[in-house]
Amino acid sequence: MPTNARTKATRATQRKSRSGSAAGSAITLLKQDHREVEEFFEEYEELEDDNAKAQLAEKICLALKVHTQIEEEIFYPAARKATGDNDLLDEALVEHAGAKHLISEIEAMEVGDDLYDAKITVLGEQIKHHVKEEEEELFPECESSKMDVVAVGKQLAARKSELMAKSGMMAEAK
Repeated sequence: MPTNARTKATRATQRKSRSGSAAGSAITLLKQDHREVEEFFEEYEELEDDNAKAQLAEKICLALKVHTQIEEEIFYPAARKATGDNDLLDEALVEHAGAKHLISEIEAMEVGDDLYDAKITVLGEQIKHHVKEEEEELFPECESSKMDVVAVGKQLAARKSELMAKSGMMAEAK
């Protein structure tokens, strides 16, 4: 389904209203990441220009690599300690491994290669499933636990900034 300006404006409003009560909470930050990457995938579907596809695929891959890293380093250990839901968190780690595998395949390819667009599409579908489970199951468990979502949110934001800065420096060095 094509995304137009009105759809994007509606989604921006929804993101603001869904962002939660605690502005600096881990849940809010992770949901913002989810909305951003969902928009990237939707935008990718509309593109026909190979250069634009390559640039957006690079953005998608970077956003997902940073997101999975901060979740695995900071959020998942805190969630595991707070909720004790090992099954859900183990599944999330397996889903991350699958996404990372597809990302590495996409990064090794060129736009126009056989299966390139299909791999982007499948990655988007896998991420959509993963996001649904996190937002409908894991996040509510974390919010109802004794997890300090604001403190974890600060850690996530700091680590995300660090990783994004590092990736920016690496891109400039090329």
